[in-house]
Amino acid sequence: MHLTFERSARALAALGGLLVVAIALVTTGSVLSRWLLASPLQGDTEIIEYGMAAVVACFVPLCQWRGANVIVDILTARAPAPIRKALDRVGALLIALMLGLVAWRTGAGAIDQYRYGAETMLLQWPLWPALLLMALAIGLASLIALYTAATGRNGARDPAPPEAAPPPGLHTGPGTPT
Repeated sequence: MHLTFERSARALAALGGLLVVAIALVTTGSVLSRWLLASPLQGDTEIIEYGMAAVVACFVPLCQWRGANVIVDILTARAPAPIRKALDRVGALLIALMLGLVAWRTGAGAIDQYRYGAETMLLQWPLWPALLLMALAIGLASLIALYTAATGRNGARDPAPPEAAPPPGLHTGPGTPT
């Protein structure tokens, strides 16, 4: 399960990264078009809005997997390690429930948008694919949080299993040669 979550979260983050590049290219193209042709690209804001919704959702699973959520630990910083670990697991369970609810409602929204044939105004792209991608990504983050709540493990606390280790000679950590 550990390796599946790692690979899935990374794949979605890579997709999010590609979407960010595409959005940057559209933005650059639109600026250049305004400058050179005195006219923006048709539907540029729709493309950016459509993509950014999916981008944010694509990075949530990796953030959850790596334990990179913002944590305010003013009251628990000096607590014994077992208490902090127990609180982390309770927090992960609460996050899993919240993300599960968001994924469910986003998925229901995708189904509704599909049924109604909802489209963007200018480009007339269907809205449901972006919502479906968001629901799947947030659903994965919910499963990751549930796994963390149940096991106390995540990608930040536990290094990848040996079968996921990089090949010999490939150093990926900070401060190591590449």
